[in-house]
Amino acid sequence: MNKELVGASTGLLVLGILARSASYGYEIVKRLNAEAEGLFLWQEGTLYPVLHKLEKAGLVRTQWQDADTGRRRKYYYITAEGREALTERTEEWNAFNQMVLRLGEVRNG
Repeated sequence: MNKELVGASTGLLVLGILARSASYGYEIVKRLNAEAEGLFLWQEGTLYPVLHKLEKAGLVRTQWQDADTGRRRKYYYITAEGREALTERTEEWNAFNQMVLRLGEVRNG
């Protein structure tokens, strides 16, 4: 998968994961990689700059929680603004994708 294409969509992908349920970094990476079904493979180092950007923009919020192991984990939650952004960005991506599909069609004759 083209890294530029994936890179341009990272915020949208993370918001989509968090819209399903709040999670912590490692679990977000696992869920994204599972959803990708081999198209790409993220590492935690790829995720944290995206999460920090989304948090700074007010699209996600964080909360420390105790895990079953006794360790504390920073959980990420999508905000109302994040849900709105997810809807808007998904609509934009779908419109762009439709244009790519139209322009990429091979015409015979």
